[in-house]
Amino acid sequence: MNFMKKTVLVLMISMLTFVGKAYAEMTYGVSAALTKIEASGTETEGGEKTNASAQNTVIVPSLFAEYSYSDTVSIGLDFIPLKADVSSKTKSRTDIETSVSGTATATTTSRTNKAQAELRNHLTAYGNFMVGDALFIKAGVAFVELNAQESLGTGSKYGSEDIFGGVIGLGLKQGNGRLELVYTDYEDIALTSSVARSGVSTNNKIDADLDTIHLKYSYSF
Repeated sequence: MNFMKKTVLVLMISMLTFVGKAYAEMTYGVSAALTKIEASGTETEGGEKTNASAQNTVIVPSLFAEYSYSDTVSIGLDFIPLKADVSSKTKSRTDIETSVSGTATATTTSRTNKAQAELRNHLTAYGNFMVGDALFIKAGVAFVELNAQESLGTGSKYGSEDIFGGVIGLGLKQGNGRLELVYTDYEDIALTSSVARSGVSTNNKIDADLDTIHLKYSYSF
């Protein structure tokens, strides 16, 4: 699935690079967005399910390149060169397991699990459509890599996942600057942990939903 997603992404970038007409105007710019990241999900561990949610608010810079075909239609690519944490703090949980051996001696095992996730390599292909002198609608497709950063007592790992998202927004444009409010709804995330250090598969799973909303100011050169 990751190979297919990356193939679609390359084709999408290629199309945006070569569909320009002779009279198209090419511009470049920078952006800064106050971004709220929200995630909710369920971890299934040994048949036990745990629900959790996380959120973070960060300022995210980006770079963009854009073709303007007319006064009303433009398409572009927006790239975020930095990483962003999904949660404002690392989630930590300590599990205590008690077992009884053949000699009826109780043995207690304590495992501390710490989890965090980050978004990186975020790319958006978008179109802006003017619906007035200053008002425009934004629509597009986002691609991002979700990288799980965990320290689990079992030794298992969740790894990373490439995900797409639908982008919709509304903005105001004046001169070289524009202000927009944009919402991105990412596809459902499903992660399965790798083999634990004991050599036995843990079969732990995480199913999650990720959304972002940002207030963004952009300036083109």
